[in-house]
Amino acid sequence: MSMSGNLRKVGSLRKVGNLRSVRGLRKVAGLTRRGPRVDLSHPARSPLGSSVVKCVTYRKGVRQTPARDGDLVEAVGQVRKHDDGFVWLGLHEPTEREFAGIAELFDLHPLAVEDAVHAHQRPKVERYGQTLFAVFKTVCYVEHAELTATSEVVNTGEIMVFVGKEFVITVRHGRHGSLGPLREELEGTPDQLAQGPAAVLHAIADQVVDDYLVVADSVQADIDQVEAEVFAPEGARGADPGRIYQLKRELLELKRAVVPLGRPLQILAAKPMRLVAPEIQAYFRDVDDHLKRVTEQIAAFDELLNSILQAHLAQVTVAQNEDMRKITAWAAIVAVPTMVCGVYGMNFDHMPELRWQYGYGLVMGVIATACVLLYRGFRRSGWL
Repeated sequence: MSMSGNLRKVGSLRKVGNLRSVRGLRKVAGLTRRGPRVDLSHPARSPLGSSVVKCVTYRKGVRQTPARDGDLVEAVGQVRKHDDGFVWLGLHEPTEREFAGIAELFDLHPLAVEDAVHAHQRPKVERYGQTLFAVFKTVCYVEHAELTATSEVVNTGEIMVFVGKEFVITVRHGRHGSLGPLREELEGTPDQLAQGPAAVLHAIADQVVDDYLVVADSVQADIDQVEAEVFAPEGARGADPGRIYQLKRELLELKRAVVPLGRPLQILAAKPMRLVAPEIQAYFRDVDDHLKRVTEQIAAFDELLNSILQAHLAQVTVAQNEDMRKITAWAAIVAVPTMVCGVYGMNFDHMPELRWQYGYGLVMGVIATACVLLYRGFRRSGWL
């Protein structure tokens, strides 16, 4: 497409839904001067009052300041004119109307746009013409004072990334996974940013997988705590099986985020792509190795929780058997006086020892002796 065609396309933004004018877009498209770090971990959508979080232009790995501060249209025009940089546009939970103008400006495929707006997608990498579309599931560990049967342990979100020759668009869903610190870190290494949009895609994938490792370590601490309680002396009665089931549910949530990402990372690491240079693919292989480590950890956690649950159920069964043996032993002891009293309570006229002077004392002695002998026998056998 010619430069004049690009500019005509940029001009069409003035007619799009929620982006009522280029002037309005300029107000929210980003801050070119370095300011306080933007962190969207709170429920609010954006401190800028819109879905647009940040819009920055990079040339040769260096952040640029456009003539008019925060002008997305001008930034895109300058990048297309000089053909030596890219625009990084960050969005947080945009609506269809908010994203319509941006999609038209960067010629994004409607299917990818629909996925980015509505979220709830599996991790994947897809190619639409000259644009690469990637979906990553973000996770964070939810701190809790005490693990209960209803505690939330893992919280998930999503990051969608559009990568083109001259742009990177990140669409974030959820209250965590802010890319502000990552942007600042990349700006501190211009050589990496100079490799283009693919370097940003790698950095995002690397941060997402690193977060997986952090969450996996935190989940392991919870599993260790539950395991210690189950195998404590009073584990059968003190441990709550609901906590084990809750950990398994939260581990399943983590698994749904981690495991499906394996295939997309293999594609980015091995499949030749015009937008991903071979040098960047080597770094994707490193990210893939880290992901495999997390996947193995999750599989090990799942097996360990199954073993802990089975051990707890076995402990409960053993405890119930011990209780039944105690009940049976006491029932046997009580059966002796019950039997003797039952015999002498038949009230026959001709029964021996009924009118004997020492009969009562003798019967009481026999009952006591039998009960003591039975008690000592059960104690030796471990029933009492």
